[in-house]
Amino acid sequence: MKQEQMTGASMVVKALQDQGVDVVFGYPGGAVLPIYDEVFQQNRIRHVLVRHEQGAVHAAEGYARSTGRPGVVLVTSGPGATNAVTGLTDALMDSVPIVLLSGQVPTFMIGNDAFQEADTVGITRPCTKHNWLVKETDRLASTIHEAFHVAMNGRPGPVLVDIPKDVQFASGTYIGPDAAQTGHYAPKVKGDVEVITSLAEAIETARRPIFYTGGGVINSGDRACELLRRLVDKTGFPVTSTLMGLGAYPANGKNWLGMLGMHGLYEANLAMHDCDLMINVGARFDDRITGRVRDFSPGSVKAHVDIDPSSINKVIHVELPIIGDVAHVLEDLLKVWNSRGAKTDAPAVKEWWDQINEWRKVDCLKFEQAGSTIRPQYAIQRLEALTKDHPDRYICTEVGQHQMWAAQYMGMNDPKRWMTSGGLGTMGYGFPSSIGVQMAHPDALVINVAGEASWLMNMQEMGTAVQYRLPVKQFILNNERLGMVRQWQELLHGERYSHSWSEALPDFVKLADAFGARGIQIDDAADL
Repeated sequence: MKQEQMTGASMVVKALQDQGVDVVFGYPGGAVLPIYDEVFQQNRIRHVLVRHEQGAVHAAEGYARSTGRPGVVLVTSGPGATNAVTGLTDALMDSVPIVLLSGQVPTFMIGNDAFQEADTVGITRPCTKHNWLVKETDRLASTIHEAFHVAMNGRPGPVLVDIPKDVQFASGTYIGPDAAQTGHYAPKVKGDVEVITSLAEAIETARRPIFYTGGGVINSGDRACELLRRLVDKTGFPVTSTLMGLGAYPANGKNWLGMLGMHGLYEANLAMHDCDLMINVGARFDDRITGRVRDFSPGSVKAHVDIDPSSINKVIHVELPIIGDVAHVLEDLLKVWNSRGAKTDAPAVKEWWDQINEWRKVDCLKFEQAGSTIRPQYAIQRLEALTKDHPDRYICTEVGQHQMWAAQYMGMNDPKRWMTSGGLGTMGYGFPSSIGVQMAHPDALVINVAGEASWLMNMQEMGTAVQYRLPVKQFILNNERLGMVRQWQELLHGERYSHSWSEALPDFVKLADAFGARGIQIDDAADL
């Protein structure tokens, strides 16, 4: 490949183009103006001007999670970068590939408390997979290519490249993605065949098995989801999922138990507790699933498939640890199991299903919608009924009670259709995330299920949605309170509602109108 001489700012845009980037979410400032000038002079990459840098990262998360491609963010130095920290932390917790490019003061000013200077690399070290401060223009292109490689390989996550302004102005040699040195980061993708064989043997003899799946299945790609469905169907085993894994196995599948965990279904949680073989595929045994670790599924043999070695035995000790990419491991597991005759203890598994079906009779999600006052469950149920048959539907959520009702009452039948903040629980995530999804899928039906308090945290992104004529739908359940906080105050704090009541709320219809959007208020259940 012919090497080219160009400015650092030109390198940034060229590198993004060579990485196949079509959308960048950002906010300009002095330290990135050379890059913005290059963005202005091309038309291959669209730029979305957000109203806050946190919104830029969440929008990039929505883009990334709905496409499987990295989301790209461009911000200035100082407050531009620090405003992005919450989004980066959210992406790190939920394994979302984000490449954030931040401006920095010139190299000769670093450490002098220059205007809008911050130690961006130091600040973001705990909330990124890796970050770089580029001090030489000749290293800029290779660093950006390396950043994309790190973000997408292994356990996906956010990375940051900090680019001083003088590096953007200076000229250097551009190298393409193929010439960049990325081989030093090569996470293990193939699982240990001996352990996989042991898991196949455990599948053959299990009497009360369950598949416990997480976001790692979706991150592994469509092939992983297809293999999971094939394995579940062939074994006949029940399958449950974390909040982040919804859609990896279809909610209308016959083996689906629903979501598990603190806000999960009764039958899913009891099946997890009483199983004798737990096959964890791409989940991380987080505290919302395990509860008291010492009492978590005490009678089961546990297998854990995860590409991140640090997740293995981090919370729960497992007998069958398999480090590798979900798609590769499931493919090998199917091969080994099929070669052994694809056997299960069918009579015992049938008895297990009989027990699960007894638990299902509790009907833990039942509720009564009486009168005109809208029950939130009913609102979500109606939304599901009216949109589930849309051929191209994406659901985003904010964080709170509405998020869990959406997870309980909306069925995700395909991967990459469900965008929510799981690990960090970031209020204000949903609206900008829906903008990112809509940018990636302009003709799709994109709905953000929200509570009024969470939605208000990034309400300014209404300006972004209107500016780019994005038909994102904001479905706000307005109970005039911090619902999840209030619920915990009822359970643990003697119903002392300390600062969990929202006052001076806006008229959301008028607020939408002020931004140039359309708002509708529904007060009667009959009008839903």
